[in-house]
Amino acid sequence: MPLVSAKGMIDKAYKNGYAIGQFNINNLEWTKAVLLTAEEQKSPVILGVSEGAAKYMTGYKVVADMVKAMIESLNITVPVAIHLDHGTYEGSLKAIEAGFSSIMFDGSHYPIEENIRMTKELISLTRKLGISLEAEVGAIGGEEDGVIGGGELADPIECKMIADLGVDFLAAGIGNIHGVYPANWPGLNFDVLSKIDQVTGDTPLVLHGGTGIPEEMIKKAISMGVSKVNVNTECQLVFAAATRKYIEEGKDRIGKGFDPRKLLAPGTEAIKQCLREKMAFFGSVNQA
Repeated sequence: MPLVSAKGMIDKAYKNGYAIGQFNINNLEWTKAVLLTAEEQKSPVILGVSEGAAKYMTGYKVVADMVKAMIESLNITVPVAIHLDHGTYEGSLKAIEAGFSSIMFDGSHYPIEENIRMTKELISLTRKLGISLEAEVGAIGGEEDGVIGGGELADPIECKMIADLGVDFLAAGIGNIHGVYPANWPGLNFDVLSKIDQVTGDTPLVLHGGTGIPEEMIKKAISMGVSKVNVNTECQLVFAAATRKYIEEGKDRIGKGFDPRKLLAPGTEAIKQCLREKMAFFGSVNQA
């Protein structure tokens, strides 16, 4: 299965009432873990790459080529999209040139007129190339690669304006947050989500900040038009916990336990288990 646009995957999920997981990656082993788990579960998957992660992995082209090579060498048959997460306009152009199959242009920090203008330009380009395009209205709370959002609630009217341009899916702020949710977090705002779903028609919606949201809230969000859920922090947390346990138990001091391949193996396995649970919960298992 070649690298694919996310559009068909998301449309199918929208029509059938489940969600696709987007799992952000930032190194080779993490990417391998996601691909192998998706193949094992027969689940379509979206590999999210932020601009910061792309730079960390020495550039957009390196990331795209790495994913394509791994799909081939690991005999991955399930649909895989490589997606720029929270991209700037300039970053979107670089990711398109590098061979990404899906782009998120985060225009939420611009006045709506500017957001619309740049989104139109990217729609024109991505349609010619068969690349899916995600847009955002209402900044997602928390921090993503140094960009801090206040957790704004999206304006349903602005959501309609962007959806009507013909984007493939839409991320809208409904009180969701990147990173770990605080104890006093009020939860997702379903009144706003309902209004957005009503005015955006058949445009599938995206829920960023999927880590730590109670399962009943995610189920409700999926029933209200959310067809992609981004999970990143949870994978990082289970990786850190498993690595910490390995070191605290002194296993790095036994034989060649300090070898990075052995040192990082428990964390990688923890990520795989987290992915299995999320794919099953989102309903994407056996949907490839």
